Amino acid sequence: MTENQKLDQIAITVKSHKLLKKLLKENPKLEEIMRNARNETEALIGVRNWVMAYLKGKPIAYEFYKRTKQGREWFEQLTWQDYAAIRILDYIDNAGREYEDLNLRGEIAISNPIKLIWLAVNFGTGGAKPYFFEDMLYLFRQLAGTYERKLPTKDNLTEWMDRFPSGLDPRIVKLREENRERIINILIDKIDSGEIKSERYSFEPKMSQEQKFLKMLEWWDDHRFHLSFAVRSPKLLNELLGNSLDPDTMKVLFEAEKAGIPFFVNPYYLSLLHVRVPYFAIGADLAIRHYVVYSQQLIDEFGHIVAWEKEDKVEPGKPNAAGWILPTHHNVHRRYPEVAILIPATMGRACGGLCASCQRMYDFQRGNLNFNLDKLKPTESWDSQLEKIMEYWENDAQLRDILITGGDALMSSNTSMQKMLDAVLSMAIRKKKRNETLPEGQKLAEIVRIRLGTRLPAYLPQRITPELVQILADFRDKAIEVGIKQFVMQTHFESPMEITPEVKDGVKRFLESGWTFTNQHVFTTAASRRGHTAKLRQVLNEIGILPYYTFSVKGYMENYFNFATNARAVQEQIEEKVFGTISDDNIERIKEVSLDPKHMDDNLSGMMIKNGLPFLATDRNVLNLPGVGKSLTYRVIGITRYGRRVLEFDHDQTRSHSPIIHKMGKVIIIESKSISEYLRQLEDIGEDITEYESIWGYSIGETEPRLPIYEYPEYEFETTQELTNLEIE
Repeated sequence: MTENQKLDQIAITVKSHKLLKKLLKENPKLEEIMRNARNETEALIGVRNWVMAYLKGKPIAYEFYKRTKQGREWFEQLTWQDYAAIRILDYIDNAGREYEDLNLRGEIAISNPIKLIWLAVNFGTGGAKPYFFEDMLYLFRQLAGTYERKLPTKDNLTEWMDRFPSGLDPRIVKLREENRERIINILIDKIDSGEIKSERYSFEPKMSQEQKFLKMLEWWDDHRFHLSFAVRSPKLLNELLGNSLDPDTMKVLFEAEKAGIPFFVNPYYLSLLHVRVPYFAIGADLAIRHYVVYSQQLIDEFGHIVAWEKEDKVEPGKPNAAGWILPTHHNVHRRYPEVAILIPATMGRACGGLCASCQRMYDFQRGNLNFNLDKLKPTESWDSQLEKIMEYWENDAQLRDILITGGDALMSSNTSMQKMLDAVLSMAIRKKKRNETLPEGQKLAEIVRIRLGTRLPAYLPQRITPELVQILADFRDKAIEVGIKQFVMQTHFESPMEITPEVKDGVKRFLESGWTFTNQHVFTTAASRRGHTAKLRQVLNEIGILPYYTFSVKGYMENYFNFATNARAVQEQIEEKVFGTISDDNIERIKEVSLDPKHMDDNLSGMMIKNGLPFLATDRNVLNLPGVGKSLTYRVIGITRYGRRVLEFDHDQTRSHSPIIHKMGKVIIIESKSISEYLRQLEDIGEDITEYESIWGYSIGETEPRLPIYEYPEYEFETTQELTNLEIE
């Protein structure tokens, strides 16, 4: 007997029985089918015939279900009941399918919800949990039309947004000044006692307490100070937070330390967390706090975490999961034909802090990544590797977009940054000259976009020094002359509370250097609260940043705590982000100003005011899928007895992919938590879950179209269609 067969014989709980009774009472037809069916096959056929009778009268929904009509246009014509009918039929079509559940370390999961209902009705078994029956209850209410979707109004959204202040609020600024003073005084004591030692940052003999404090204030504006004094232990973390962490949290943090999960939180970022919680901003810092404080699930899984992105597993000389042959298996990441990622073998491989939901936990547990910054200083071999990478890119047929990241691009020293940018520029010049010798239709794609991937503007805005800004401004001036047109600082703000006066000033300096700012937001549980992401978009726009992606959390059970279900991502897209929809005229206007972003903050703010928009919805809600890339095109095709949904994703049809996409098929993701668990977690952090009730019905997603402002500029010549550096069996 298999493990799943054993589970089929487990009795359901009292709570499950009560939910089942309610399900049957509300759906007499379902009860009739279940009680008359002699086996699970008859139950499946009975439910299928019942639902198909509804769908046959809905030609658009029927075609969408059969996948003969697909895409955003058809998706937007589906009704709320259509979603339910399609999901039930998908459950039946995929009944009995087995999936490797990486949330449970590779256990085999079987989805067969109709069978679970049949077993529960006739034998009281099946082992289905209350979370499963809650999902079923809403599903059949949706089919019956008794569970209706009530779309929020703009006033609802405004009220939700107003719950979240930004870090520019004078009251929040004052609290952060208090935090800074507390942290500085504690660090002074630890330097005086010899507990913390630093050659660069030490006090002269006989300095008074006031003089030491003033010296610390001076150091506070130096990003190197914050890296040197970054917190690396739970004990110091709690001390700098005024011993405000509760015993349960400390127990988890000490377990994390024992498990080998690194800590690295710099004093500036720590000053953004509440110690004295203000009445007007209760819970406002949670999206930041949940990046700093680890969860029990992360600790339990550490050592068993598997790579989320298949491209992260690379063997020298062999193609990666997308089919690309790479020049080095540590320094280049590639998925799409047009884009390549450069990961420096320097300080740029590190980050300015460790985010609790980082997908690189897979590498941290293997000891490949650390925060021993001295070990990441450039070596002679990096110069030769960089030269090899540039030669590879120079001969690539489709590459036009280079993203320098890591880690974090701005963790690189100015010297290292200059060296990488000079290498890219020289490569772009050589490629352009080579194209002059090639006929039309055989020319290689030239470099038109350079991006720097960084979280330091949020983690450590002190890194935005005049010297760094000048390096970037000078590079832009030279690069424009050789045809590079787009210069993008691609950052990651998680909360409006991260937008501080220091951030605003730093972003302004970057914009004045001619670099456009875009943001990639991670849609964690705390960040997914009603209105939170909308408020983040608004504040980003006001300081001149364009939202680019809103990412569902990647990973498996290690990210259970921070994972917000994909249903919530679609709900946010349809019910909140819609109020920031931009007209075609304004999209063109944004495209124009992004080419010369010096006044981006004023231009974006002006557009919002002129058009009565709370924010500019320039981002796409997506999940970054293993091997497939960014997409929110999915259907819920299964559900486990624990209520965790099984999603079948297709790739984003709006952009080009490696040809391997056509051989890979669709990607199956089993979510790490049920809708019920997600809602209860929201309730635990103070949310009114009745505001989220429509979440149960979102079982289909379609990737939003890519806005023209993010498209590549067109060439004045015809490029080759050839794909190089690619090997597909």
